[in-house]
Amino acid sequence: MIDDEGNQVGVMKTPDALSFAQDRDLDLVEVAPEARPPVCRVLDYSKYKYEQAQKVKQAKKHQQQITIREIKFRPKIAQHDYDTKKHHVERFLRHKDKVKITIMFRGREVTHPERGTMILDRLAEELAELGVVEQRPMQEGRNMTMMMAPSKAVLAGHGDEIELTDGSPIAVAEPQAEQGADVAASDAQAENGAEATEAETLAENGADAPAAEPQA
Repeated sequence: MIDDEGNQVGVMKTPDALSFAQDRDLDLVEVAPEARPPVCRVLDYSKYKYEQAQKVKQAKKHQQQITIREIKFRPKIAQHDYDTKKHHVERFLRHKDKVKITIMFRGREVTHPERGTMILDRLAEELAELGVVEQRPMQEGRNMTMMMAPSKAVLAGHGDEIELTDGSPIAVAEPQAEQGADVAASDAQAENGAEATEAETLAENGADAPAAEPQA
């Protein structure tokens, strides 16, 4: 048994240990039940629980929550739509979110995966100062995906100071979206060849989605 000052009292019978704690208006708490003999401490259990709860609360404050967003492209995307969706990826990265970029192939488009790879490589190159490629382009069925994570400069809080080399304007800072917020619809619809619209998962603070692209 360990007393309320952290000193080892020694091995005691359970009734004697309880009496020892009660004499001090404290509680007898088993802290290592697997030990032989079990280890108990004499302490104020209510105070101990409060201190543990405070430690957990403080630890959560220092945790950085990462949200995974998803933006969907088509292999024959027009330049205007590409620029709009690229802006959304840029905004998510500046907010310290991870971004899953998906290329959706329809029909015979799947026979030309190099078109999807070209779009993803171009996007990664143009946003290299804001994000790093965490997962290289990978094709699964009719979808090709790539994962980008915020760069070290963005995570250090310098995201709003970075101007892209292509002259894109610096995005206005917005509050970071909460973890677990809107993630794009399942890739299974594209796998089944459904006529899916190019829905985008945007930040909760809202941005109008770009107009749907004309059919190929």
